[in-house]
Amino acid sequence: MTGLSRTPRPTIADVARQAGVSISTVDRVLNGRAPVRSDTATRVHAAAEVIGFHAAGVLKERVRNVQPRLTFGFLLQQPRSAFYRALARALTSATETMPGIRGQARVQYIEDISPEAVSRHMRTLGKQVDALAVIAADHPLISAEIEHLTAAGVPVFALISDLSTPQRAGYAGLDNRRVGRTAAWFITQLARHEPGPIAILVGSHRFQCQELCEMSFRSYVREHAPAFEVLEPIVTMENEQMAMEGIRDLFQRHPDLAGFYIAGGGVEGVLQAMDAGDLLHPTQRVIGVGHELTAVTRSGLLSGRLHAVLSHPLDLLAKQLVERMVAVATHSAQGFQQVVVPLDTQTPESG
Repeated sequence: MTGLSRTPRPTIADVARQAGVSISTVDRVLNGRAPVRSDTATRVHAAAEVIGFHAAGVLKERVRNVQPRLTFGFLLQQPRSAFYRALARALTSATETMPGIRGQARVQYIEDISPEAVSRHMRTLGKQVDALAVIAADHPLISAEIEHLTAAGVPVFALISDLSTPQRAGYAGLDNRRVGRTAAWFITQLARHEPGPIAILVGSHRFQCQELCEMSFRSYVREHAPAFEVLEPIVTMENEQMAMEGIRDLFQRHPDLAGFYIAGGGVEGVLQAMDAGDLLHPTQRVIGVGHELTAVTRSGLLSGRLHAVLSHPLDLLAKQLVERMVAVATHSAQGFQQVVVPLDTQTPESG
């Protein structure tokens, strides 16, 4: 045997010293003898990891067990929509992996986006969760349900599209004024040599996000490109068939169309109508801008039917929303919680 000495294995006392707590506190966390605050347990586990304490894995599990169990509800639209399915995955992942809680996500999709149907779904889902995020039209029925749920202790966040009731807990989404102006910049710049009518398609006038996109689009054109005419919007009710019929009728009435902006749902219907091959003259170039990068909109970019797609960064949006939901549900934050994420922009050359 040589005279080499072994490094002593870290002890509970070492963990306590590193964490700045008592030995009895470390013992309570390790053995579950008595309740310990979640932040204290987390500090003890972090200290154990730093010094290489042999039972760090046990402490990690103990920390998990003392973290609050929270269930968050997410009321989305259109279960067949690739965008909403991707959003659901991001929200579920953010909830289940959020540090400091044992999170569970309950995602519901709704086909009927009428205020009556949405408010009923909010009431049902609100009874099952600690906080709720909803994509909804701005309507008195929605506001009344938010007020009811808030009074019952369930904070409600507006997701993607803001709502007007002051009782909402917060908003998470884009700066839609910037989105609309960006769309207008693309169309008027790319079609600047052949100005003409521009169409806007919205799902509903009651979605604040789409209303703001339309208003800011018009404002930009009025300010910077007055040679273009912005037509009255086509309302699609987020329905592909209505969007297809609307865009076909539009081309018949305005064969000199310079561009179109799909501010709401219906992009698949629009692209299907354009792919039919009978809407455009062989040399006609119509500039198209849509929302949310999916397989459908990516195909539109690659085919030249769309020239820009403006998107939410879903993982970042979900993470920051869930952080705010945790803060409100655990009463560690007060007041209106706002999450405004940066706009992602894709073009045919973005890859």
